[in-house]
Amino acid sequence: MINSSLNTIIEDLILIVSSGTLAFIIFMILTPWFHNQLLKFRIGKQLRENALSGEKSTIFNQLHAKKSGTPTMGGLLIWGTIIFVVIISAVLHKFGIFNQSLFNRKETWIPLFTLVSCGILGAVDDYINVRGIGKHKGLSAKWKFFWQLVFSLAGAWWFYSKLGFDSIKMPIPGAEEIYLGIWYIPVFVFIIIATANAVNFTDGLDGLAAGLLILAFGSFGVLAYSKGLLILSALCAVIAGANLAFLWFNVPPAKFYMGDTGSLALGATLGVIAMLTDQGLILPIVGFMFVIEALSVIIQLTSKKFLKRKVFKIAPIHHHFEQCGWQEWTIVMRFWIIGGIMGAFGTILGLLNILK
Repeated sequence: MINSSLNTIIEDLILIVSSGTLAFIIFMILTPWFHNQLLKFRIGKQLRENALSGEKSTIFNQLHAKKSGTPTMGGLLIWGTIIFVVIISAVLHKFGIFNQSLFNRKETWIPLFTLVSCGILGAVDDYINVRGIGKHKGLSAKWKFFWQLVFSLAGAWWFYSKLGFDSIKMPIPGAEEIYLGIWYIPVFVFIIIATANAVNFTDGLDGLAAGLLILAFGSFGVLAYSKGLLILSALCAVIAGANLAFLWFNVPPAKFYMGDTGSLALGATLGVIAMLTDQGLILPIVGFMFVIEALSVIIQLTSKKFLKRKVFKIAPIHHHFEQCGWQEWTIVMRFWIIGGIMGAFGTILGLLNILK
């Protein structure tokens, strides 16, 4: 009996590790070709003239003037690699080579739908930015919010009506679930949109968002497995593997950026996976640095609107530290350290909650 359980665990770990490794290898192989395509079609980042508040982005442009023109939309390769690995797993499973397909209605359909839909939304935004179309050099905040609302409402409806989710767990071991009923839908929508934009705000320094995303998806991969969601855990490994390969080329000086097509897609998918594992309230702990980044933007905008003054020299907060004289790599590494500590704490808390 013990040997049988051990063999099952070993087989599961092989599936998870091999899936993540496959994503890493495919991304590394495709990167030279993909990078050449970005250069060929001049897909280079253009600095936005205006901040979210509508005023000129003077400080930001001074800090990042040297980065203008760097290839962007690397997120296309990230989520493209993820989808490719899922398809390969389905084909190999059909021929008996892979013991599981990662295309699973119960566990991975909604995360994959979220990844692709938000990836396309981000790609449109990036393309408009690259071509300098319109006064915003990208989709306006209102249009991005509208489409995020549409996608998250579709996901919320599926979770509530098809999967039967109507409550949320407190991040306290032994605590009872909070029954939400129909209110589960707006809570779901808030968590997805908040996470997507928090990751988007964080994606402002070389390697910052990718490193924190690897930690977060690693944490939720562990929590998914402890919930018996093997395929979802393997998908987390695939996403982490693709991001790890991206990070190889994104550390300073970045070869290319992920763009909104990466940050919006990965942020929304992280939120969906948190809800699918019933650990939505663990997400702010695991993704602590994403929360801090988003809060810094909210605090800055609120203070400027009502108090007519800034709290930070520039928001999000990683740019504030940049303006204070911190080196870019120093900020990234310190944020990674905090993210790793909080990710470990959130994972332990989640495990205690699941295995109680």
